[in-house]
Amino acid sequence: MIEHLGDLQYFYFLRPWWLLLVPLALTLWWRIRRRAMSPTPLPGGLAPHLAAALTVGGPRARKLLAIDGAVAAIALAALAAAGPSWTRVPNPLVAQTAPLAIVLKVSESMLAGDVVPSRLERAQQKILDVIAARAGGRTALIAYAGTAHRVVPLTEDPAVLKPFVEGLGPDVMPQEGQNATAALALAVEALAGEAVPGAILFVLDGLDRADLAGFAQHTAADGAGLVFLSLDGSGEALSHLRSIEGASVIEVTANAADVAEIGRQVASAYRDALARDENQRWDDRGWMLAWPAALLVLLWFRRGWTMRWSLAVLALTATATVTAPSGPARADGIADWFLTPDQQGRLAYESKDFSTAADLFQDSLWRGQALYKAGRYAEAVQVYARLESAEAAFGQGMAHLKIREYRRGITAFEAALAREPGHTAAARNLEIARAILAYIERVRLQSDTREGSEGADDVVFDKEAEGGIEIEITTETEMRMQTAEEWMRSVDTRTADFLRSRFALEAARDRGQTVP
Repeated sequence: MIEHLGDLQYFYFLRPWWLLLVPLALTLWWRIRRRAMSPTPLPGGLAPHLAAALTVGGPRARKLLAIDGAVAAIALAALAAAGPSWTRVPNPLVAQTAPLAIVLKVSESMLAGDVVPSRLERAQQKILDVIAARAGGRTALIAYAGTAHRVVPLTEDPAVLKPFVEGLGPDVMPQEGQNATAALALAVEALAGEAVPGAILFVLDGLDRADLAGFAQHTAADGAGLVFLSLDGSGEALSHLRSIEGASVIEVTANAADVAEIGRQVASAYRDALARDENQRWDDRGWMLAWPAALLVLLWFRRGWTMRWSLAVLALTATATVTAPSGPARADGIADWFLTPDQQGRLAYESKDFSTAADLFQDSLWRGQALYKAGRYAEAVQVYARLESAEAAFGQGMAHLKIREYRRGITAFEAALAREPGHTAAARNLEIARAILAYIERVRLQSDTREGSEGADDVVFDKEAEGGIEIEITTETEMRMQTAEEWMRSVDTRTADFLRSRFALEAARDRGQTVP
């Protein structure tokens, strides 16, 4: 709960005019209570002590009055009707985890053994722990020494990243040094096309003073959040990192405390980005105050605690606080007495029970996303097809790709771009889908020209534009198409040799040399 306290900086009321009821209710409470607590005139003709003993309901008879509960319930109901909110409702088609670019320093200094077994090996272990903890989060990997290189683009699959993380070392880098500014530029580029601004995690043992200006400019321009995991606990190394205003500096630990802190910082970056997204509606939290107001109303069942005039006020505020379900009434269980089907679906979705969530959701966009997450892609296509938004067309295209309907996926992505020309995710996946379809047609054409040949055909696919990965795919009677992530996953042997060759080519190209 502590990490969510920062969200209160965005606190405001959706319907603030309902707050006018609060001072009115307090004024009424003060006048009625003052009158009720004033001393009752004693009847004449009796001794004062006898008159006091015979008086019922004196000022000391009851500390709490009916007006106390009534005004408390009205104040709570008014606050609930005002619509307190401090977070936005996330887009169901955008992962609820901020994208993360992990930047690893791969220089000779990282081989130092002051951190067992070495700084580099500990850094690799921590990176793998961070990736494993980011279920569903998109993560990119960048390495740098004297030059910076994008190792893996953003992916949700930890299995894709693992061999590349383990294959990094100073021997694969074409030039010794610590050019963190170039690595920062690559990280910003990797996150540029994302729908939600993410965070950048630097795993390093120190930062050169010459790079401080570049990082300061990045934070001053309100760029992606910076998190540093330092493997050098010396005062000089930490002071350089902490001098960057707005950056979070975490020291490496022997346990998982540092990984947990990284997760909190990345989640905070997502919440901050979501709060600044003007396209998303605010999440009304008035229901949290409606419950205690309802409990106070239960006191009115006691004799002498009912105030009839307050019932009309509460009924008025309840109309703004309680919303009717969007679909037909259900009576399947106790949960239906308190939660709408969409609220139940949201709880199941957040618990990663996507199949149950898909059966509960009545909101078509959320239901389509739940079906997609549950692997029910054909059903997701049918749900998305009934919607006219760009996000629905994008989700339909992704579902088509999952069931290898590449032509229909291309059509869906084109529809998404027609509805929203600036939809970067649709444009990126449209390019990928077209490349996959072109590859399939080219391989099938080659297979048709080799009639009578036995065994498998060896096809080489050069994915240079997507990261310079060249692998062999074995095709038989029917070729199984691989996605971009599967291409990267298949490079699981001699990763260091592959990275060394690729980084050398990139460094030569950047220097303007001719690459054979």
